[in-house]
Amino acid sequence: MSRRRVTKKRQIEPDVKYQSMLVAKFVNQIMERGKKSLARSIVYGAIEKAAEKANLQPVELFEKVIDKVKPYVEVRSRRVGGATYQIPVEVKSDRQITLAMRWLKAAAAKRSEHGMANKLCGEMLEAIEGRGEAVKKCIDTKKMADANQAFAHFA
Repeated sequence: MSRRRVTKKRQIEPDVKYQSMLVAKFVNQIMERGKKSLARSIVYGAIEKAAEKANLQPVELFEKVIDKVKPYVEVRSRRVGGATYQIPVEVKSDRQITLAMRWLKAAAAKRSEHGMANKLCGEMLEAIEGRGEAVKKCIDTKKMADANQAFAHFA
């Protein structure tokens, strides 16, 4: 059973500083209680600091980080008969980006540095190197999908 109408995706404006849709989405992801200017300062501060340390352009660095963290397959639960199977499913591109941003934010929040901008910067630098909590989450998701490959025919 599906919806009657497909809901329209809202278009968001590119961010003020870099004119990037990806950065604008991440600012919205970081924002809490409508405090967008605070979210912008956190994200811009983190991206600039990380770009300086990694010797990359800020937007280029952020795109690389998102590419390292985004998952290509995930598992979805599906009931067949009396049993629930974890079925590996390809992830749509919008969801890949959303999950990558969500994992990056969560991993940064868990870090021990002082201030969200520093935490985010540290997580981004580790993600570029293929380490860090967010990249680990992506790898674990892939492993889970590989382990349940036998149930792919239920999709």
